[in-house]
Amino acid sequence: MFVHNKRLQYTVRVAAPNPGLANLMLEQFGGPQGELAAAMRYFVQGIAEDDPGRKDMLMDIATEELSHLEVIGSIVGMLNKGAKGELSEGVEKEADLYRSLTGGGNDSHITSLLYGGGPALTNSAGVPWTAAYVDSIGEPTADLRSNIAAEARAKIVYERLINVTDDPGIKDALKFLMTREIAHQKSFEKALHAIQPNFLSGQTAG
Repeated sequence: MFVHNKRLQYTVRVAAPNPGLANLMLEQFGGPQGELAAAMRYFVQGIAEDDPGRKDMLMDIATEELSHLEVIGSIVGMLNKGAKGELSEGVEKEADLYRSLTGGGNDSHITSLLYGGGPALTNSAGVPWTAAYVDSIGEPTADLRSNIAAEARAKIVYERLINVTDDPGIKDALKFLMTREIAHQKSFEKALHAIQPNFLSGQTAG
């Protein structure tokens, strides 16, 4: 059973609306290295896991990834604040409104038009989330190695997002999320090393 604590794991503060940056943040919402993909990957693995310790670890991390999804979604909504009202009210001239929505030089206008400024289950290029991002194979040592790599990739994306904003509140939130990726990576490494032998040669020809 899941219980929703209405208090965010990290309190998000955004200095000013920025639809272009909001669109980039969708990479960690509905992208291949994002929080939904991670939550689903670990949740599926946890359900199939026979070892009680690994099962608890996977389910705990999957649940935390859902809380990270909420944090990223909140950032997207805050960065798009105002865009929804401006679109519905038409408070700006058409050209000025378009420029304000496309200030990031990406497809933020599409995000605002289609989803009203809220987070969408897409990556920053508008590609819908897909279960194909979940690459679990049902063998713990292979899955744990994949999880370690997935956390490393997510950390790299967070590093890149930190580098494209000068908003201190967003930087702090992304740094917090990045450190949690590192913690998860270390948990998966510890679980992998606890399995001996932890490298399966597989079936050989002959």
